[in-house]
Amino acid sequence: MLKFGILFLILNRLLGNPILAIIVVLVLLYVLDRRFVGLTPSILKPLKKGKRIRALKDQIENSPNLVSAKQELARLLIERKKFKEALKLLEPLQEVLEDSAEFWDDLGHCCWKLGDRDRGNRFMLRALELNPRVKYGEPYLRLAVMHAQKDKELALTYLSAFQELQSSSCEAYYRLADIYKSMQREQEAKAAAEEGLRMYRSLPRYRKRAERGWALRLLLRK
Repeated sequence: MLKFGILFLILNRLLGNPILAIIVVLVLLYVLDRRFVGLTPSILKPLKKGKRIRALKDQIENSPNLVSAKQELARLLIERKKFKEALKLLEPLQEVLEDSAEFWDDLGHCCWKLGDRDRGNRFMLRALELNPRVKYGEPYLRLAVMHAQKDKELALTYLSAFQELQSSSCEAYYRLADIYKSMQREQEAKAAAEEGLRMYRSLPRYRKRAERGWALRLLLRK
C-alpha cells in the first residue's frame, strides 16, 4: 500500500489532478489483479457473452429448430442467472435431448433455482444416471447445496461423490465445512477448511487463480 501511496503522490504531481490520479491508480490495481490475482470480475467477459447471446437469438429467430443454438443460449442465460428464460428454451427439448446428461443437468439447475426442488432433484439425478462424470461432477455439488438444510447426511454423500471427481475444488471444501458447522461438528468443519487451504496451496498457479475466491472464503471460515 505504501508503494501505491507513493505512486498516487507522483501521479498527482504529474497530472495536477488528485481525482484523475486516483482513477489511474485504480485502473492499475485492476490490471494487476486481473493479471496476477483474479479477485475482481472481468469487464470484457460479460460484453463478449452479451454479444454471443444476441447472435444466438438471431440464429434461433432465423432457424427455430436449431437445437444446438438453443442449448448454448440456455447455458449462457443460466450463467447470467436468467433461469426462467433458459427454462423456456430447454423444456421443449426434452424428447430431442433425452440422452444428453448435460441437458438434464441444465434443466434441473433451472428448476431448482426457480423453486421447483422436486423436478430439479429428479432431472439432475437423471443427468448423473446418464453420465456420472457429467460436467466434472457439478450436479453432485448442486445436489449437496440443495439438500444441505433438510438432509445433511445426504448432502455430505453428494459432496463426497463430487470430491472423488474433483479433488481440487475449494468450493467443495467450503460447502463441506459449512455443512459440518450447521451440524455443530466444529472440529470437522475446521479440519475441512484447513484441508481445503492445504489443497489450494498445492495447486499450480493457473488453478489457484480459478479457486482463489473460494480459498479466501475458506480462510474466513477457518
